[in-house]
Amino acid sequence: MLALNPALFIPDSPTLSPTMLLRQASNGSYPPFNHARVHWFYFARNAVWNCIRALGLDGFEVLVPAYHHGVEIEALMHAGACPVFYRIDRNWQVDLDDVERRIGPRTRALYLIHYAGFPGPLRAMREIADRHSLYLIEDCALSLLSSDNGVQLGTVGDFSIFCLYKTLPVPNGGALLVNHPAPMRLPALPPPPMPSVVSHTASSLLKNMALRGGRAGRWTRSLVRSLSQGVVRASRVERVPTGTMHFNPEHVDLGISPLSLRVARSQDFDWIVARRRENYFALRDVLGDVAPPMFERLPNGVCPLFYPVLTERKPELFDQLRAAGIEAIDFWRDHHPACDSREFPDVAWLRDRVLEIPCHQDLDAKTLQRMAAVVKHVCGGRRSAA
Repeated sequence: MLALNPALFIPDSPTLSPTMLLRQASNGSYPPFNHARVHWFYFARNAVWNCIRALGLDGFEVLVPAYHHGVEIEALMHAGACPVFYRIDRNWQVDLDDVERRIGPRTRALYLIHYAGFPGPLRAMREIADRHSLYLIEDCALSLLSSDNGVQLGTVGDFSIFCLYKTLPVPNGGALLVNHPAPMRLPALPPPPMPSVVSHTASSLLKNMALRGGRAGRWTRSLVRSLSQGVVRASRVERVPTGTMHFNPEHVDLGISPLSLRVARSQDFDWIVARRRENYFALRDVLGDVAPPMFERLPNGVCPLFYPVLTERKPELFDQLRAAGIEAIDFWRDHHPACDSREFPDVAWLRDRVLEIPCHQDLDAKTLQRMAAVVKHVCGGRRSAA
């Protein structure tokens, strides 16, 4: 078992630095920021729910991938749609023949997920949707800032879903981009409770301190967290959590916070894409013999959300990396109960094996090198590919 390194803390997502609170916002050159017909939400799942409701898909079928988080399926079903699942293979590829076979008289939309920045078959799904007069919904929650051979993800589907806080250092934020020419009427939503925004912002600032401040920064974060938990409980602050596993209809009418939108718009998107790609390649070069990524290549334009490792030792490696200060993620271990996992053995195989290692823009070369050394040690010199 690897000994704990009190000076090592690698968060699973990028953190907020104090200077980011002072930057000026700009429109940016990536969707959804550079489009006029965009609606902002607290969660990406809220965008899913509002999209399904606005399209009047209550009682109709939406074809969705069997490889999914689950919360998007909950949002879709709560909005009244009926999910029909199609096959994804072990390389995150859509079985297009299976999609065609499952289209029925009550099918109204195709739902395509772009996994971890890697684009799905956009053109082929667009052709199928057009051939059958269906809507195409792009789920870019894991693929903000990614492109497919020069085509920005989120610009081909009739409607596209984005999550901001998975890729950017913001406390909340989701978006629905409307590319379809038909008008879509959605109400203006109120911002989330200010105490909740402040709580999430403070948490991100503390993570930044722990990441960059070494032993002292990590100790300070632990101390402040332990003290603040009692204060939060005593004051009964309404904290709307992000990153949860389930759709909560009580939060469906929450909009994005102005702070999130301003910080998001102030980011250097081109630099973020370049840094994430650089970190992915650096991890591949160091870990290739013990923990190679699912994909050796990064196609042009891909902004990787994380470094995906396939391993048959997923629970063991997850626990050891967490104990060592690396916030690895047990990526999409569970499926929504509406999906029969026995029908999709390749997806079950993925859920048992994909482990998420951070490669985000907060990790400079020195920090990445230290993290890679820990990952290599944890893997024990053995190749982790399944």
